[in-house]
Amino acid sequence: MFERLGRFVVRRAWWVIAGWVLAAIAIVVTTPSLSDITSADQGSFLPRSYESVQAIELAKKAFPQQATATATIVVKRADGQPLTPADEAKVGQLAQSLKAKNIAHTSGYLTGPQAVAPDKSVQVVNVGLDAVTPDDPALLDAVRDLRAAIGPELAGSGLTAGVAGDVASFVDNEDTFNQAFAVVGIATIILIIGLILIIFRSPIAALLPVLVIGVVMAVTSGLVAAAGKAFDLNVSQDLQTVLLIVLFGIGTDYILFLLFRYRERLRAGDDKRTAMMVSVERVGEVITSAAGAVIVAFLVLLLASLGFFGSLGPALAIAVGVMLVTSLTLIPAVVSLLGRYVFWPSKAWQRTPKATMARRLGTAIGRRPALVAAASGALLVALAAGSLAYKADYDFSSGFPQDTESAKAAADLQRGFAAGALAPTEVYLTTDNELPLTEQQVSDFAAAAAGAPGVGRAQPPERSNDPSVARVNLLLDENPVSNEAITLVRDDLRDALHAAAPPGTRAVVGGPTAIFADINSANNRDLSVILPVAAGLIALILALLLRSLVAPIYLVIAVLLNFAATLGATVYLFQGLQDKPGITFQLPIILYLFVVAIGTDYNILMIARLREEAREGNEPHEAAAIGVEHAGPTVAAAGLILAGTFGVLMLAPISFLQQMGFAVAIGIVLSAFVMSMFFVPALTALIGHKAWWPGHGDERPARGRHASPEPEPASAAKA
Repeated sequence: MFERLGRFVVRRAWWVIAGWVLAAIAIVVTTPSLSDITSADQGSFLPRSYESVQAIELAKKAFPQQATATATIVVKRADGQPLTPADEAKVGQLAQSLKAKNIAHTSGYLTGPQAVAPDKSVQVVNVGLDAVTPDDPALLDAVRDLRAAIGPELAGSGLTAGVAGDVASFVDNEDTFNQAFAVVGIATIILIIGLILIIFRSPIAALLPVLVIGVVMAVTSGLVAAAGKAFDLNVSQDLQTVLLIVLFGIGTDYILFLLFRYRERLRAGDDKRTAMMVSVERVGEVITSAAGAVIVAFLVLLLASLGFFGSLGPALAIAVGVMLVTSLTLIPAVVSLLGRYVFWPSKAWQRTPKATMARRLGTAIGRRPALVAAASGALLVALAAGSLAYKADYDFSSGFPQDTESAKAAADLQRGFAAGALAPTEVYLTTDNELPLTEQQVSDFAAAAAGAPGVGRAQPPERSNDPSVARVNLLLDENPVSNEAITLVRDDLRDALHAAAPPGTRAVVGGPTAIFADINSANNRDLSVILPVAAGLIALILALLLRSLVAPIYLVIAVLLNFAATLGATVYLFQGLQDKPGITFQLPIILYLFVVAIGTDYNILMIARLREEAREGNEPHEAAAIGVEHAGPTVAAAGLILAGTFGVLMLAPISFLQQMGFAVAIGIVLSAFVMSMFFVPALTALIGHKAWWPGHGDERPARGRHASPEPEPASAAKA
């Protein structure tokens, strides 16, 4: 199959390129924008069966006037003294003056005696922010306009104010985010160009991945947006960044797989067209299997209960599918036309390197596979032990710079009120039969809620326009996005509030802490389903590729061990050395995407080369030595590029970006250099011929499957 594909692409190179250009233009012009299917609302990704989502739906019906988001103006004396009655009156005037300005997308401006801290340190003004969606850019402008109006109003009063809340925090950190992702994009391109320049010493080879993947990104974005519209997919606003990293990661891998094999065939004496035909024949199956494993791993996310993961999976699967087709058609067509000029101006491709590092490593692995397998396996196990101490962290705000206006205002607010003042837990009391709630029912429930476990303060109950619904906001003693608060809501507070509901009524618990408690439950459930199913399907793909049952078993075990080792290394650094309260809750799924899915590429490339060398008649130890010598540089180059790309994130002044950067970088390094370069070849050499049982994957094919196709006529084959 791949032999025929290689012949077609090389012989019809101009037709393939023209077809690609026309298809790309048609897709980009006719498909919608990716931004049309994105959302930033975490709660919208939870299934309706979760209580926090039921609370959101109840709030929309019972409190339709409720703002999309909230900004909290925190006012205090500049000299740090307690607020005086005159100060409180001035804050009331501030609220009325701001309301009179009719700042777009703002409403409410609520304050009063209940908004003064018990110690008189601060007084708050709660401002509603109204927009179509919580991530509407208009909300950012509303906060900016609000801040601009506060200063003149408080001038000469001895009072200062800051605006806190999620939207205000995003305004303060928007530049940091943009700079961080811009640095990642620039670093990705520089790393790809720089490393490929070092490897091939050719600007053409270095620029090829960047240009091709740029086209693929545009095509993929259009196809994902079209699929989102057709199947009603709603994905995170981070999708564009994730797509970029995935495409550059796997795209560079697959292009390097081809270029390394193409250079090897040119060194063996093949003309430019025959060299590419043989390269597609030999590497095509590897690339297809690797892409198949990644696509399967991404599609398994459809089993996730969290909508974010379920919609992200198909989007990434489409991206990998497009990159697979590109790698087997457009790249071979372009390179076959360029021929030896793809490595211009260097002539180093003509010389087979002598005594390279890869050859020395291969020789060492072939001579002492037991020692290498034991040492590399022990390293992975030692790192994996750290994953047992993993704790999820949901507190994004603590990971941002703490010298911003929103961070300082939030700190002042939490010092004056209960820790949960900035994100109250919302409890809705409603009747089972839609009869009106009595005042006695509401007051009894509010009193019971105030004494529930972990509650620092209960705000006065609010009656809805719907007489069957009332709301009580609870301020928790704990940081509302801490593990302690999330565990409290999930395990104790909800049960206590359910039990406190008067006969004939029921309590529904919502708010940010409740949402994160449900995300925690869903996340744990999803990982317990996704990892085993993905492991089984990847093993099936490996079994089909290798015609073996033994090799897929230890390869999948190695991948899962590498996943645990990566998580453990991150725990050692951040929870251990840096004493962080936990690791960002999104990290395990990020590691799944980039370490399990993409890291499998390196295993497939290495094991396929080991099988190829065995088919050439080499004994297991010798096959391991030769396999590492030839596949090692490809794995090392691809791993360095992807690891370096993520490693740059550690320079960002945001904690969860630092954690993500370190975790994925160390995971790719472990995948490429420990697992694929040492552990898998050494273990395969130790197991020997039994690694290919019950098939005969290491036997030479009767036809000589790897014999080069007949060369083209001399007149057509000249470079």
